[in-house]
Amino acid sequence: MNVADAQEKTPGYNYEIPKEIMTPDKVETRLGTLRFFDGMPDEDTVSKVYDNLDILRGVETFLNGIPATSIEALRRGHVDMGVEASNKAIIFDKLLDSAPLFLTGNTDTVYCSTFLDLKKDGPTVVEIPPGSGPGTVNDAYFRFVTDMGIPGPDKGKGGKYLILPPDYSGDLDPPVGGEAAEVEGETYFVSKSTSYVNWLILRGFLVDGKPDAATRMFEGGVKVYPLSQKDNPPEMTFVSGSRKFFNTIHANSFEFYEELHTVIEREPVSMLDPELRGLFASVGIEKGKPFAPDARMQKLLTEAVVIGNATARALVFRPRMQDVYYYPDSAWATAFVGGSYQWLRDEGRGGRYLDARTLFFYQATVNTPAMVLKMVGRGSQYAYATRDGNGDYLDGSKTYKLTIPADVPVKDFWSVVIYDPQTRSELQTGQTFPSKNNKRDNLALNADGSVDLYFAPEAPEGKESNWIQTVDGKGWYTLLRLYGPLQPWFDKTWRPGEVELVE
Repeated sequence: MNVADAQEKTPGYNYEIPKEIMTPDKVETRLGTLRFFDGMPDEDTVSKVYDNLDILRGVETFLNGIPATSIEALRRGHVDMGVEASNKAIIFDKLLDSAPLFLTGNTDTVYCSTFLDLKKDGPTVVEIPPGSGPGTVNDAYFRFVTDMGIPGPDKGKGGKYLILPPDYSGDLDPPVGGEAAEVEGETYFVSKSTSYVNWLILRGFLVDGKPDAATRMFEGGVKVYPLSQKDNPPEMTFVSGSRKFFNTIHANSFEFYEELHTVIEREPVSMLDPELRGLFASVGIEKGKPFAPDARMQKLLTEAVVIGNATARALVFRPRMQDVYYYPDSAWATAFVGGSYQWLRDEGRGGRYLDARTLFFYQATVNTPAMVLKMVGRGSQYAYATRDGNGDYLDGSKTYKLTIPADVPVKDFWSVVIYDPQTRSELQTGQTFPSKNNKRDNLALNADGSVDLYFAPEAPEGKESNWIQTVDGKGWYTLLRLYGPLQPWFDKTWRPGEVELVE
């Protein structure tokens, strides 16, 4: 007897067909009822799944496009301040206060910031002075190009850097992070970028709690100019960004896709891999083509960005990733989950750690290996908390206390800054700086050397020197920064207290 004759045949077939490869005529899903004629979706099902596919692609475009639009928003913010050329820079000569919208910036170092345009200027020289703190160049997708200053190859001694454009075709072939090379008779630390637009951000340390020395250092020593003009470089212009309102944050609305299209249209195709280019093209964002979605697609993308924004906020404010929290039963989390500046999971075995990348870039800027490497006594380390010791979001109408135990493991200093969950920028209150810094502020110490910080709309009686103001009716969250972190931070023998509700 033929084996096939012994089988129970599936109706319509000569053989028994495995059930797992078949599609039922009717399936209940979160999209509603999906109907099929012999595996072929009916008209209503086709409409539902295509709408869903376009929304999914729109959400993924939002989540994966944040690094590009964040850099673009920073660039536009600089242009709004009159910084539209590489020989112009914003300097926070009175520190970064809460007026500008700037993702989780600190109130404790002097920022000097500008943008390179390698398409316009070609290979570009950046001169930085001795004594410069951590500095970084990132490309138009927030990828690491090189460090400068203390963590850079100049080791804080100053030097000349040369950034090559993506279409450079000469003999220089530097690795990521750069290398020293002789160019036209001078030695430069040479790096090559994957994009035309690059962000240069430098940080200078306070001296005696003041920004004056760092400001003078940058204004007198930072120069940016095309290599072709090295014999007669243009004069630098520095624009103060302190106490001024301007925006450097990407949109969380349909305009997000327009911001992303600007980046894709401007930069070389080679900046992104085919997978990302294909994702963005699936919603109509492709180099050389106008971004002109029809009414249906505009509606779906408007919904997609709402879902994408909510997803990014869940990742930041209620992260579910493993290894995001520093300690068991604690709200203190790391913004650099996975310990890779390239966002590689399990040293690349798990591919790109997409949720970790979104968590970081939705609330922060600057991508450098120095932020993830264990550098005892150098660099900086960060922890952020969005909830109190009970697991509830921090409410600006209530009073909280945070204890910073004695002997904070830092060579330089520590600070606590609070942020607005809406803008992820410094919380705007009656205080110029929503922060405390153990070197700049005259903090009251407890008998054991610890410090109690208080957060409330009004200062608790007798606690004015240790009080950071919050806003009634608004939420907030906080970042703890350690500059020059020491071993007890890394081995966790020292840890901060939790933010505890007082009333």
